[in-house]
Amino acid sequence: MSPRQTPSQTIGPFFHYGLNPVEANYPHSQIAGHCLASDQTLGEHIRLTGRVFDGNGAVVEDALLEIWQANAAGRYAHPNDARSNRALDPHFHGFGRCGTGANEQARFTFCTIKPGPAQPGHAPFISVTVFMRGLLNHVYTRIYFDDEAAANAADPVFSSVAPERQVTLLAKRYHTPSGIEYRFDIHMQGDQETVFFDL
Repeated sequence: MSPRQTPSQTIGPFFHYGLNPVEANYPHSQIAGHCLASDQTLGEHIRLTGRVFDGNGAVVEDALLEIWQANAAGRYAHPNDARSNRALDPHFHGFGRCGTGANEQARFTFCTIKPGPAQPGHAPFISVTVFMRGLLNHVYTRIYFDDEAAANAADPVFSSVAPERQVTLLAKRYHTPSGIEYRFDIHMQGDQETVFFDL
């Protein structure tokens, strides 16, 4: 008898303890937090914030998001990205994790840098994985930037999305007293449902 994958099950209330203990005030370390960039990280420092909404338009207070992105030069901190013509940044690992449960407004917030385009003809983007209660399988989406209109129009993934749905993939840029902020809400279902991708 060969081993088989176990069946999917409802994602339970173990996010904070197992994946995000620091945010939940458990005395454990974790492999990634909400701050991907330090003062030494190269590139334009940004804050990425938003909320997750369910199919009824209610804010989800216990979602968990993971992000993965290239550095300012468009290179990933991963052995499979061995492009020597693009510099690695020793102060940036590109992976972060944040829940919506620790914030009074149920917001996720990442401090990071704006990524460079990973390939010629592609727009800068951040990959997002969403976990939440009642979701049997996590879902994937991308965050593009609303101030990259020309690059977005040329991007093969972004341009493959129906024009009326592309807005669900765009983070809006704002200038705030604390710096540059991009706001991006995720809608799991409904009229404003975010575009999700199959991997």
